[in-house]
Amino acid sequence: MNDFLIENASIVLREGEIRGWIAIVGGRIAEIGEGAAPEHGVDFGGDILIPGLVELHTDHLESHLRPRPKVNWPTRPSIIAYDHQLAASGITTVFDSIRVGNDADYTPERNEALNLVGAIADADALGLLRVDHKTHLRCEICADDVLAGARDVMAAQHVDLISLMDHTPGARQFASLEAWRTYYGGKSGLPYDQLDALMKRKRQQFDRNYTRHRVALIEMARAHGAALASHDDTTLDHVLESIADKVEVAEFPTSLESAVLSHEASIAVLMGAPNVVRGGSHSGNVAAETLARAGVLDILSSDYVPGSLLIGAFELARRIDGYGLPKAIRTITFNPARACGLSDRGEIAPGKAADLLRVRLIDDAPIIREVYRDGCRIV
Repeated sequence: MNDFLIENASIVLREGEIRGWIAIVGGRIAEIGEGAAPEHGVDFGGDILIPGLVELHTDHLESHLRPRPKVNWPTRPSIIAYDHQLAASGITTVFDSIRVGNDADYTPERNEALNLVGAIADADALGLLRVDHKTHLRCEICADDVLAGARDVMAAQHVDLISLMDHTPGARQFASLEAWRTYYGGKSGLPYDQLDALMKRKRQQFDRNYTRHRVALIEMARAHGAALASHDDTTLDHVLESIADKVEVAEFPTSLESAVLSHEASIAVLMGAPNVVRGGSHSGNVAAETLARAGVLDILSSDYVPGSLLIGAFELARRIDGYGLPKAIRTITFNPARACGLSDRGEIAPGKAADLLRVRLIDDAPIIREVYRDGCRIV
């Protein structure tokens, strides 16, 4: 474990910024000071120092495991490549999004999720991973097999976050049936008549499973100490359901109204950083920047582009007058950590983990120069 001092850094604290130094002892932040350091240390040359990024929702592992349709890549090399890309993107804590429950675009092999969480744990035990990996179990509520899949994973591995997803045609993100046809038709390649038959089956699954499966999954989450996330809340009724179920995170609310009510109920509102970078939602839902300007955006997630997380936060600070860099950085560090009960990271403060990111602005774009986890350089 490295004990060292960083000097001459522009340090982004939880509520402000200072030009100064920090001392790291035993992988923890021991002391912070403004101005000249008490002794010579690693000179950051005025570069920006922020906490390591905390990622709650990323689907990116799937693109490593299946880089092309019908192509399955070896699991361990996929996990290592994914982990290294996260580290290079400044992410020091990741909640790996692992799906259970059949969906129109996802037909897992038997025990696929169970085997995957085991493979991640094995790679970590062998010292092959740079990032701290947590488990985010994404549960397709209405799927007939979701409860069995969730139980299997939770029996074998600690689950830190459970999201309740419902991709039924005519519901939530897919209130428009045509939007559902466009999305799943593009992913599955099914012709129109087969899509309609699938739509009918999925709506029957909703009637059969939604209520009982949601209750069962919430009971599992509470029994295992996992945080709960709702997914694609669209109407006020969806949010009221989340409030009643004591959900901690609202993932990708599709409307301003649902985001406002969630935020007011102390449910952390999470939106995609690619939404910020692109200037809006690729599916026509509310823009993340709109929520930020309304004061109801709490967390950014890289979703499908790991490198978007840091860029998205800096873009919020750049585009929105008065937003400020500390508030923007909290959306990718402090806020996601606290939403899932991690009190030992997410900010530069004495006693916290020395998960740190050295950033330099080049043409207004944040460029990562160094990444530390527990005081050890990983990039």
